[in-house]
Parts: sequence; structure tokens; C-alpha cells
Amino acid sequence: MPNTRDLVRRIRSVKGTQQITKAMKMVAAAKLRRAQAAITNARPWADTLTHVLANVAARTEFSHPLLEPHEGERTWVMVISSDKGLCGSFNANLLRQVERDLRSKRWPEVELLVVGRKASDYFRRRSWNVVLDERETMSRLSADSGPRLGQKLIGAFTSGAVDQVWLAYNSFVNLIRQEVVIQRLLPIEPPPVADDGSLAQVDYLYEPDARSLLAELLPRHVETQVQRALYDSAAAEQAARMTSMDAATRNAGEMIDRLTLLYNRTRQAAITRELIEIVSGAQALEG
Repeated sequence: MPNTRDLVRRIRSVKGTQQITKAMKMVAAAKLRRAQAAITNARPWADTLTHVLANVAARTEFSHPLLEPHEGERTWVMVISSDKGLCGSFNANLLRQVERDLRSKRWPEVELLVVGRKASDYFRRRSWNVVLDERETMSRLSADSGPRLGQKLIGAFTSGAVDQVWLAYNSFVNLIRQEVVIQRLLPIEPPPVADDGSLAQVDYLYEPDARSLLAELLPRHVETQVQRALYDSAAAEQAARMTSMDAATRNAGEMIDRLTLLYNRTRQAAITRELIEIVSGAQALEG
């Protein structure tokens, strides 16, 4: 049985850890409010732009390089993780799923673009080819991050250097739920056609012409989807960290209670033992 001095040290250490996890939970909650506001404002714009562009692309006879599928199988997969840990299984679930798809030959010829230190460290230690390493993007996330990365993806796709581009990230659902999303970004997928063919019955009036609209809006759509994925990942990270730190704080409290109970029992046993020794000594002197 440990002595009381060791137990006091352990209780003091766990209390210090509990204060740290509680502070980290509060910081994550504050960051989550900002990240949640950003993704809440970005989603309606991204969804509406996707819907409008899909309908315009389906109704017009003009095409665009971002809509045309390539014959090859060269693929880029952009993996968006966090820069920091202490957020539970946030990064582990994403990285395991991506590596599972890589090993299953879902993409025969694949190269990785990693955003965030965790994804960078994970894939750098393995045999996969990393062509772009963005280690500081998530810690310095801004409104320019999505357009900057989107232009790189567009340039590689339109030049023929790559035939497909995919995004892999954690999507923010709520405070306790984050979903791993792996979706194709390029070429842009056409919308599903209704059974009655109603999608192609009515066309729009274009000002300027449809070709100019597609040339302007399709690159903006790609940039918006990348920015949305970054915002989604940032909000999901803070939600996962807040949940993880809350659980750690509760676990520390339970450990403190157990150690305090053990300390009291150990102290009581020591006092009882000393009393027995005193009584035994007194009886020996009397005898």
C-alpha cells in the first residue's frame, strides 16, 4: 500500500491536470463558437451555388474543362486534419479511413495533398507519395485559404497533370458527432436527372451567355467547396477537443475521489497501527 506522502503528490498532480483539461475545454468552447458560426454561414452559400451550377450545367449545351471527365486514373486526394492533438479520435478515424481506401486500391494512381500537421506526420512516415504539405494552414485558417488551395487543384486538373481530385475531411454534425467525408471534387459531378425528365424541360435566361457564367462560377464553386471543407474540419476539431477535454476533466475528478478515499484509508490504517503499538507498549511495561 502506498504511503500518504505519495498519495498526496498524486492527488496534487491529478488536480493540476484537471485544471489544464478544464481550461482547454473552455478555450475549445470559445473557438468552437467562432468556427461553428463560420461553417453555418458558409454552408447555405456552398449548397446553393452547387445546386444552381449543377442545373445550369445540365440545361446548357456548353461544357467546361472542370466538368469533363478525364480518361486517366491519376488522382489527388486532399486530406484535411488538425495541427494539434488532444481531440480524441478526430484525426485517427479520418487517417485510418483514408489509408484503408488507399490500400484497397480505390484510386489506382494516387498522390496525397495533406493539410494539417497530424496528416503530414502520419503520411510522411509511410510509403505514400505526398505532393503538397500544408502544415500551417489549419492554425492560420482564413478566407483566402480555400481559394488558394482551390486554384492549385484547378490548375493541376485543367493542365492534365491529374485526372481526379478528392477531398477527405471531418464534417461537423453537432457537438458530439463528426463524420468522415470522402467526396470527389473534380471533375464536378452532374446533378441527378429526375425520372420524368423535368430537369431539362426549362432553360434559364442568361446574362451574359451561359459559357461566360460557367467560366466564372465553376472555379468559384471549387474554391467554395475547399473552403467549406476547411471550415467544417475546424469546427469538428474544436467540438471533438471540447468533448475530449470534458471527458478528461470528469475522469480526473473520479480519480481524485478514488485517491482521496485511498489516502483516508491509508492514513486511518497508519493511525490505528500507531495506537496499537502504543497500547501494546503500555501493556508490556505494566507486565
